[in-house]
Amino acid sequence: MASTKRIKAWTGDRSVSHPVEAAVKLVKANATAKFDESIEIAVNLGVDPRHADQQVRGVVSLPSGTGRDVRVAVIAKEAKAAEATAAGADIVGAEDLVERIQGGFMDFDRVIATPDMMALVGRLGKVLGPRGLMPNPRVGTVTMNVGQAVKDAKGGAIEFRTEKTGIIHAGIGKASFTEEQLLVNVKALVDALNKAKPTGAKGIYIKKISLSSTMGPGFKVDTASAGA
Repeated sequence: MASTKRIKAWTGDRSVSHPVEAAVKLVKANATAKFDESIEIAVNLGVDPRHADQQVRGVVSLPSGTGRDVRVAVIAKEAKAAEATAAGADIVGAEDLVERIQGGFMDFDRVIATPDMMALVGRLGKVLGPRGLMPNPRVGTVTMNVGQAVKDAKGGAIEFRTEKTGIIHAGIGKASFTEEQLLVNVKALVDALNKAKPTGAKGIYIKKISLSSTMGPGFKVDTASAGA
């Protein structure tokens, strides 16, 4: 929680929608914590995720990266395990790694698996599913090209998925990023959401967008200026 002193020091009008460039500038100006705050985006979509034809899920590579070290676990065997290790995966294993995860090991941010391992990985559904970590071919985390998948995850690829309320939350960088770096990341995510528009979506698709930092206020973004 932000302190009362920091809240009183916040600047900018939070009641109106700002062009995306102005919103980025305001978010950076209000990120005054002693650590490098994360910059978050919230996108309110005109969908009802309870219906299968209105679910929005995908992956996007942020041009400026995420600013954070993504710990990648790969469930694969033999040559594919070696490929994952060479690409920079943090944890690599097969049955042994599945058993560790079942035992409570969760020291990773992304899980990638080869298709032949999915019978084993299926046992982890109750553990990885609620955390949004279950490998899925739709977002490129079930693949034979594990080397590229690891590099993408390390290089700024993020997954997005609608929550029950139809909102997408994602980290799009750090307060230390330049305004231009944040802008290209915002627009890359909005473009990916537009491309992922489900067939069942009716009416206005991208309804609201807001940007905020870890300890700072949120600012509304004019959706058209962000490419919506």
